[in-house]
Amino acid sequence: MDWLADSRPAEQGGTGELARDPRVALVEAVLFAAEEPLTSRRIATVAGLADAAEAVQLLQRLQDLYERGDSAFQIEELAGGYQLYSRPELHPWLIRLRRAGGESRLTGAARETLAIVAYRQPILRAEIEAIRGVQCTEVLRVLMEKGLIRIAGRDDTLGRPVLYATTKKFLQLFGLKSLRDLPQGDHLRSPARKPAEDEGASDDGP
Repeated sequence: MDWLADSRPAEQGGTGELARDPRVALVEAVLFAAEEPLTSRRIATVAGLADAAEAVQLLQRLQDLYERGDSAFQIEELAGGYQLYSRPELHPWLIRLRRAGGESRLTGAARETLAIVAYRQPILRAEIEAIRGVQCTEVLRVLMEKGLIRIAGRDDTLGRPVLYATTKKFLQLFGLKSLRDLPQGDHLRSPARKPAEDEGASDDGP
């Protein structure tokens, strides 16, 4: 943390409402480098902060700087953590990059299967096929390769078939803090089996 120590005198001499606390800059760098949402405790560990509470405080200060400075970025809380995102009004331009080199879009069959898993998880392949009326082995394989669904355990029925559930990446992709944020989730979720816990939920807190 020599960089942080050496930067503090400059911080004290900074002027203007956008003068940066080096700790805020460090938190920003951690978010920028992360490929997935980070919990406040994880941010504190990586940035060498005192605790998760300090990380949350600095995240709020960074968000305030973004808002006051008309930044292209904002901090979003989702999938059990925090992540750096571009502002929604910039998406029409940024989507051109995604079209050029991003992941291939999901097919209609994949989207339908993913929705069934999301609302009925944990769910058996046979149950998905009963709802869709077609075999889903290949679609499930594709969704697993894309990291959107996972094997969440095995059912107690004959043969102990695997159960499928969504992943933390699914929450991240659709901008959800948890499965409870699914639209009309309580109404559509199957009551026959206990829903899977949110993937990626960490024991180390928010």
